[in-house]
Amino acid sequence: MSPHSLPRYSSLSGAPLPLLCLVLGTLLMLFQPVVAQDNASTVRVISIDGTITPAMASYVDRAMEGVQRDNVEAVVLRIDTPGGLSTAMDDIVDDILHSSVPVIAWVGPSNARAASAGVYITYAAHIAAMAPGTNIGSASPIQLGGDSEDTGESTAERKAMNDAAARIENLARLRDRNVDWAISAVRDAENITADKALELGVIDLTASNIDVLLKDVDGMQVELASGETVTLDTADIAQTSESMNVFEQFLQLISDPTIAYLLLSFGALGIFLELSNPGGFVPGIVGVVCIILGLYALGTLPVNWTGMLLIALAFALFFIDLFVTSFGLLLIGGLASFIIGSYMLIDESVPGYEGVSRPVIWTSAALILFSATLIGAFVLKSMRRTPATGKNALIGQVAEVRSPLAPSGMVYVEGEYWSATAAGLPANTPLPVGSKVEVTDVQGLKLTVQATAKASHDDVAKTSRRETIVSVP
Repeated sequence: MSPHSLPRYSSLSGAPLPLLCLVLGTLLMLFQPVVAQDNASTVRVISIDGTITPAMASYVDRAMEGVQRDNVEAVVLRIDTPGGLSTAMDDIVDDILHSSVPVIAWVGPSNARAASAGVYITYAAHIAAMAPGTNIGSASPIQLGGDSEDTGESTAERKAMNDAAARIENLARLRDRNVDWAISAVRDAENITADKALELGVIDLTASNIDVLLKDVDGMQVELASGETVTLDTADIAQTSESMNVFEQFLQLISDPTIAYLLLSFGALGIFLELSNPGGFVPGIVGVVCIILGLYALGTLPVNWTGMLLIALAFALFFIDLFVTSFGLLLIGGLASFIIGSYMLIDESVPGYEGVSRPVIWTSAALILFSATLIGAFVLKSMRRTPATGKNALIGQVAEVRSPLAPSGMVYVEGEYWSATAAGLPANTPLPVGSKVEVTDVQGLKLTVQATAKASHDDVAKTSRRETIVSVP
């Protein structure tokens, strides 16, 4: 057989095929440990730290996505919450109930709590645990925007209470936990410590930290929503944490009552400044953006709408005061309405929510008072200022006589010739050319002038001196 008839190896970019295979094999050997490490099972830790808001629910939902793809053995929810919105809580509970991997709720570290919405989240988890020195309970539902005073149980309140009790009962039976205490936490706002919770069967175990928790739950079996029974293998397993992204952190931040209040205050103040001094644009744009963000934040908060209306009335009075002379009465009334509405804005009876910070309220009121006073001072100063343009700007100007005033003639002022009439001149004593006169009035295209202190008696007596002026049409 001829050497030319022997089969030739194909090549890629001039490289022989055996050499190419050798390079690829070497690369696979180099990346094999990395691939093996990426495929190792992990536990994903999600921190529910703070008030339960739509931003918090969105964060939990995102953090629990793709757990099977990422080979997550289990999800640990680290809970420390005073409660929050029931709608956001429902979203988190749904994520837990439909999770494709076991979910472990751990109330910790020490001094943490699972109050209100936190009780439902803990009961929904496949395994519930608490750290020593923590507490759980007070899950009574409260109407958003309701009155904090005890005005008797209405039909709507009974419906909300019964619905909340039925939901916590379903979760307790689903996870085989204490049903009676769960119902009492809703109806009677019961609250217990970690040791008592373990004793009553509210939780499955106590653990001082997550490492101890993962060792203690190793080997436990849980049933997923699909009906599959899974045995946990969490001893010495690697942990990964999922944190809020920047956008979620921002939304969670503005959902704070004091931040929402500041956004509304700054927004209204920016619009107030724009209306009082149109054309700046920056205060108006910033004000509108702050108002929009503030309204979003209010949608996530238990707002007392009476307080909101009082604040809106306050800014309406501030705006009216810009165009009406009220001698400060509208400003004082607006400040009183603003302060009272600020105290009433947030319903503090809702678990997890506190009212607007008192120092912030008084600082905002002082800032509004200062701004209104400053604007009023500028307006008053501008009203007293001599006009710089237009016909009225001529009043008070000194003109030079260019055609004898007897009593009418021509004067030269501000670079123009004007017809003028001299007021208060003695009979047969016209003002000669070159005399200085002061403009006292403007009627159409004719001025009224009078002799100034600069016009001497000799100037008035020199009637023989004349200057011929070409008439200006």
